[in-house]
Parts: sequence; C-alpha cells; structure tokens
Amino acid sequence: MSTGNGADSAPGHKSAPTAVPATMFSSLKIRNYRLFATGQVVSNTGTWMQRIAQDWLVLSLTGSASAVGITIALQFLPMLLFGLYGGVLADRLPKRPLLIGTQSAMGLTGLALAALTLAGHVQVWHVYLAAFLLGLVTVVDNPARQSFVSEMVGPDQLANAVSLNSANFQSARLVGPAVAGVLITAVGSGWAFLLNGLSFAAPIAGLMLMRAHELHRTEIQPRAKGQLREGLRYVAGRPELIWPIVLVGFIGTFGFNFPIWLSAFTSDVFHGDAGTYGLFNTLIAAGSLAGALLAARRGQSRLRVLVAAAVLFSVLEIATAFAPGLWLFALLLVPIGMFGLTVNVTANSSVQMATDPEMRGRVMALFMMVFTGGTPVGAPVVGWVTDTYGARVGMAAGGAVALLAAVTIGLVLSRVGNLRLRMDRHRGLALVPRHPHPARALVPAA
Repeated sequence: MSTGNGADSAPGHKSAPTAVPATMFSSLKIRNYRLFATGQVVSNTGTWMQRIAQDWLVLSLTGSASAVGITIALQFLPMLLFGLYGGVLADRLPKRPLLIGTQSAMGLTGLALAALTLAGHVQVWHVYLAAFLLGLVTVVDNPARQSFVSEMVGPDQLANAVSLNSANFQSARLVGPAVAGVLITAVGSGWAFLLNGLSFAAPIAGLMLMRAHELHRTEIQPRAKGQLREGLRYVAGRPELIWPIVLVGFIGTFGFNFPIWLSAFTSDVFHGDAGTYGLFNTLIAAGSLAGALLAARRGQSRLRVLVAAAVLFSVLEIATAFAPGLWLFALLLVPIGMFGLTVNVTANSSVQMATDPEMRGRVMALFMMVFTGGTPVGAPVVGWVTDTYGARVGMAAGGAVALLAAVTIGLVLSRVGNLRLRMDRHRGLALVPRHPHPARALVPAA
C-alpha cells in the first residue's frame, strides 16, 4: 500500500509492502482485530459519556470555561511531560499484557470518580486529580494501543484498520454524548462515570480472548541507553514524518478545544443545557464518523489530503464561530468534524506506514504527544481568551492559528518536495510536482 507521502525519497526509508485491495471494512475479517474493535466501541462509548459528564460537572461546580480548560490540560499534561517515555515502554514490553494493565487502571479511575460523585462528596479538585491520573495511564496506553494495531492486522491492512479505529471512536461519540446528556439531566453525572468504569471490562475481555499465534509480532526492543534520543533522531531525519507531526501538533493544541468552546456556546451564547451540549458533540461526531469511513474507503494516506483538510477545517472553524443562530452553528459542526477527523486519520496512517516496526511505539508516542500533549498549553490559553473575550472570539482565534499553521506547512512541503499548489476541479486543492518525475517528489500527484 502506498503511503502517499513519497517516503521513497527519504534517506534510509524502507518501502511499505504492496497492499491487497481493501474494502471499507476489510480489516474486520481478522478475528483478533474484531475482538479489539468490539471491546473498544464499548469502552469508547463510556469514555465519551465520562468526557461530557466531566466537563459539565466542572462547569456546574465552578461556572468557568477556564476551569474546563484546566481539567483538559491536566488530563493531557502527562502526555506532554512523559509521552516519549511511554513510547519507549511500548517498544520494550509485550503490548497485549501491557494494554490489559492500562485498560484496567483506566476503568478504576472512572469507578473512583463515580463513587465520589454518587456519594455527594465530589469537589473540583477530585475531578482535576482523576483527569491527571487518567492522563498518566494514557502515556503508556496510547502508543501501545496505536502500535498494537499493526500486530493485529499486518502491514497490508494497517491504513484500513487505523481508519476503522477512528470510525469506531466516532461512532461511540455519537452514542456517548447523547446518553450522557440524558443521564446528567435525569440522575446526575455520577452514573455516567460508573458506566464508563464498567465499560472497560469489554476491551480487557477482548484482549484476553485473542489468539496470540495469529499476531504479527514485532521484535521487542531490549533495554538500552539512548532509545528516546534514537526515536527523535529517526523522526527528525524524515520529512514524511516530521511535518505531519508538526501540523497535527498545531491543530491539536489550538484547533481541537471543543469542550471549552461548546460548553461556552451552550451556556453563554445559546443559553442551553446539558442536552444542548450533548447535541453539539453528537453532531461533531457524526461528521467525524463520515470522515473516518471515507478514509477507510480511500485506503491511502496522502499529504496533499492532509494539508487540504487542515485548511478547510480551520476555515470552517472560523466561520462557525460567527454563526448567528443555534441551528446554523450546529449544522456547521458536521463538516468541522469530518475535516478534523480527516486530518487526524491521514496523519496517523501516513506516519505509521512510513515508520519501521521497531520504532513505531516511539514515533506514535511523539505523534500523540504533540497532538494531545499540546493541550496543556493551548487549553488554558484558549479558555482564558474565551472567558475574557467571549466564545466567538475564542473559537475564531483557535481556528486562525490552525489555519496559519496549515498554510505555512503546506508551503514548506511544497518546497521540500518541489511541489506547487493547484486547484483542480476534480480533486480540489492539491500539491502536484513541478517536474516530470513524480517518483522524486515528497507527495505524489495522484
């Protein structure tokens, strides 16, 4: 399968194997991946329930969008501080037992928060602490889970499986916020936390039922000095890795602060309730699910798609910030979700396909560190701007930073790969070679 990023031009890069033709759901034919996907859709639904309940609980306790931003920052701060070490551990340890441990720990954090909330003793610092502990576990869970996908499906189905993982996450996002909105309104946030904690039994069972002999095992890296620096040098020397990672870092830090913006729009602009907040999240999820399924059907990951999707995502975010009415605002959330997910999936699968298996844990840790680890920097800033200048200015400012990054990195890629921007009536915005030898370009023309 082509990585769609001209990896052949990078020094020392090994070409990815040629993939068999993939259908939209082809990786689900693999039993181990079916078990994984089934468990994940259950726990992902619980995770989205907890996210909505957590944000609404903090807003209810404090009345501040900045407090929501602090909660998000604490959840992703460990990834910023320790994310690369999590990748080293993911490369050193067997991934299936490692994931059983991390999923169990994540379930326990949900149950602890449920107990405090249902008992009526919850305070905002309890939520802060739970978010931080969850972030610590995610430091190891995220790179292990990302790189374990290739062990379940092999290289031929990797891009399809990455897209279906995102579709799985977004389909749960359709259900989770809606259920959370009903639960919060009817019986309170505690029940959403409880169901999330219990939902982790599903992925743990799926991991335990897998057939170990059917896994495409990668070589476990022995403990050695300098493995973290080795991973950084590996990425720095490959433009097909470093520039997608830089772009998703800016998008994740400044463009994906939806808990802050949607809670502020709900309470301050449209004067809604938890049901309105859940609706907004559901509409973003619907667009994200469509984007993930289109990526799975496409089966290839190209940097021109990444740049174009990032530009469209940012422009739509700015436009949505100034939507005059609730229903227009809500409608525009659907394409925002679609293009935002396209950015994430395209970058994720491009980076994975261009990475050697023995380095994948460290590379994916760096990918997730810059995508989610930038949130501790971006969320408090965006929360302060939103509190000070209003929800519309806060959302527009985040979109403007993301747009500047997308355009700048698109121009950088065009210079590195000797490309030019062209508007095609069939393909839309595209990066195409300036010379007649597309094999030498960083990004293929088709």
